[in-house]
This record gives sequence, C-alpha cells and structure tokens, in this order.
Amino acid sequence: MIPYGRQSISDEDIEAVVQALKSDWLTTGPAVEAFEVAIARTAQAKYSVSVTSGTAALHVAYSALGLAQGDEIVTSPLTFVATASTAILLGARVRFADIDPDTGNLDPAAAESEINSRTRAITAVDYAGLPTKISDFRSITSRNRHVLLIQDAAHSIGSLHSGKPVGSQADLTTFSFFPTKNLTTAEGGAVVTNDDDLARNCRRFKNHGLVRDLDSLREHDIGPWHQEVHNFGLNYRLPDVLAALGFSQLQRLEDFKAKRQRVFDFYTESMQGIDGLKLPSHIPGTEPMWHLYPIRVPASRRRAIFERLRASGIGVQVNYIPVYWHPVFEDLGYKRGLCPEAERFYTEEISLPMHTDLKHSELEMITEAVRKAVRYA
Repeated sequence: MIPYGRQSISDEDIEAVVQALKSDWLTTGPAVEAFEVAIARTAQAKYSVSVTSGTAALHVAYSALGLAQGDEIVTSPLTFVATASTAILLGARVRFADIDPDTGNLDPAAAESEINSRTRAITAVDYAGLPTKISDFRSITSRNRHVLLIQDAAHSIGSLHSGKPVGSQADLTTFSFFPTKNLTTAEGGAVVTNDDDLARNCRRFKNHGLVRDLDSLREHDIGPWHQEVHNFGLNYRLPDVLAALGFSQLQRLEDFKAKRQRVFDFYTESMQGIDGLKLPSHIPGTEPMWHLYPIRVPASRRRAIFERLRASGIGVQVNYIPVYWHPVFEDLGYKRGLCPEAERFYTEEISLPMHTDLKHSELEMITEAVRKAVRYA
C-alpha cells in the first residue's frame, strides 16, 4: 500500500533527537526556545509559542483571546473537528460558514454574513495547504473591530500569499506538526502572533496559567520560588526532545516544499482531461506548501472509486467530513444542509497520497490507477 502520508526522517533529525536525549533537558528547555525562534522567523511573526499538538494550538489561541460562554466564532466546516471543538470546550458557540467550492477555503462573504455582536473571531482554514487570502478577511475585521482573525494553518506552514508567509498577517495563526504534516515534531504544534498580550496569554495558558513575571504578581516579596495562577490553564508544553526534531526538520522546509510541489505538478499534468475528474485549483499570487492533493469525482461513484483505489494499493483518504455532521454536533442542534458547498465538496472528495518520499514509479502507478478507477468503477 502506498501510504496517503508519511514523515521524512533524516540522519540529521535522528542525531538532533539523540543529542537532546543526552542533554540535561527532556522537557521544556533550550531546544524549545531555539525551535520557537525558528518558527517565528519562518512565519515572520514576532512571537511563537510551541505546544503539544495542532489541537492544543487552537485551544491555546482561543483561550488567549478570552473566548468564553456566550461568545461565538465563525469557521469552515471543511476541516478537522478540532477547529470547532476547542472553541466549544471553552463555552463558545460555532457558526459554520460555507466554502469557496474551487479552493475548499472559507468564503469571506459567507463568513461575514454570520458575524453578530457576540462574534469574537473568524477562524479561516488553509485547506490542503492553499493559503487563505488574508486581505479579504482583514477587510471584514476592519469593519467589525470586535472580531479577531485566526488562521488555522495546520496544512500550510511554508506557504506564501502575495509573497508573505502564512503566520505573518492574522492576529493568531496555529500550526500542526503531526507526522503527515509539512514538517513534524512527532506530536506538536505552535501559535504565532505579533500581539504582545496575545502571546503572553498563550504562554500562560499552555503552562497551567502560571504567572512568574514580578510585575504581574499580586503578592510580592514572598521569595524566589513564588508563582501564581490568575486564570486556569493546561500543560501543553512541548518537550525539548520533540522540539529538537522540529528544529532539524525546519532546516529542510524549502526542500519539503519543492518535493511536494513536484508531486502536485506530476498529478496535475498526468490527470488533465480525465472525464469526471476535477483537480485542485492553484490561485494566482499564492505559493502553497501542498499538504493534500484533493481530487473530486461524481458523488454517486465516490465510494466505488475510493474502494477500487484502495484495492489497487493506493492509500487514499477523504478530507473532511463536514464538522457539524458528527453526532456530537447533531446533538447540539446543528442540521445537515447548513453549508451546501462544503457538503457537496465532501461527497466528491478523495485525497491522493502526498508526501516527500513518493517515487516517480509510484506516482505513475497512482495516476494510472485513478484513470482506471474513474473510468470503470
């Protein structure tokens, strides 16, 4: 089976982890600090806060803006459930807005139509690695100054829009470093921001809410051991041993990007003109770091095509079930039909294998299998 996604681990990555294991630090230490500096530099952001997963990054970001009972966010249903569930865990309500059917990204007009006085944030998702056009959403937040912009960039670290890297323009941007992502720390994630207060809030929430800054303590002159919790947080600290892997991986980010682009280009060139097959869009002005290669086929035949590809040894996947189709959201009162374009996209979508180690012979096998499956399944 050709895997749908897999990590790329080099000898340098292994050596970096070994050196971390031999150091005095296994939990948060100098490797985390170096990794955070490197992530901030990559995103051209002022601050980077590392955490234990992309889900933790979202939870930290929502907490940093003070999301609470009675607040609302607006986001896409074409995403992993964590984009919404982490907001709900803080007591907020999620309003789902429809997608642009060509890109799979959140439609700005649809998102703006869901804003009201309780809205605290729009969370735009970079589907498949194609970066959101941040300027469209910045126009919305400038008209609605009580709304912040969060970019769920779990798929898109290394992507550029109008020459600017993902992470440089939203109020908060979240990354995921799961093994199938564009770079990995095994499990891990990060939040980046240019805002001093949001960065401080992120750091506190990911470390139990602990306050150690002398100027912020409520009690003074207690002793050098003194620390306080002003708001509850969680332990989302990334350990040094995983940060060392991430720092090593970052050195190869441009190589990863070029290899993923090679896979994207091969698929696109090889499958042009196949009847019944829609290929992903490339938007002018963007340089995506492709995380997925989502094809779309007739909904009535999607399962047959999917199963034929799996039977042919092609590790395909589907991304994603519309979030509000999950039973937990149905139990909260969400109904199917809420976002027709996202639902249509889901019923047609199949993700082909996309990772840096795909061989030319494997790509030829995959595209030929797709050609036969679309024709005969």
